[in-house]
Amino acid sequence: MAPKRKYKIFLDSNVLLSGLFSDKGAPRIILDLLTLGLPILKGATGKYNLMEVERNLKKKMPQALPVYQAYLPKLRLEIVSLPSKETIMSMAGAIAEKDIPVLASAIACGAQYLITGDKKDFARLKDINEYDLEIAGPSEFIETAFPQLIDET
Repeated sequence: MAPKRKYKIFLDSNVLLSGLFSDKGAPRIILDLLTLGLPILKGATGKYNLMEVERNLKKKMPQALPVYQAYLPKLRLEIVSLPSKETIMSMAGAIAEKDIPVLASAIACGAQYLITGDKKDFARLKDINEYDLEIAGPSEFIETAFPQLIDET
């Protein structure tokens, strides 16, 4: 029997934050799936994203930092290094400047999906196949993509 294919999903900061602080909804379901250690699903995020999450927590909810720090290892996320300045410069104009490190990190780790709640800034990439990466909102991933992944394995 052939080994099952493993899919990598890259989580944007907003998905991590939403999933951590809500006990329902698609972002939370995605985090819960990652804690299960399913053989078909691997999660990733960028060092850039974690810095953004931690900055927001320190500023808006410092009391939640210990909860975040205890929960993060349970997700078993691959943490992608910060992209180089050259990489960021080469992607200028593809997306809003603040989102280039997110896109570059998702590409660098070979993710099949970039899951983000930032529909406005990432929307224009959804129809571009240049990056071999699907952009999906959390609900879209849970309702459409994840069932397809299960069917393929």
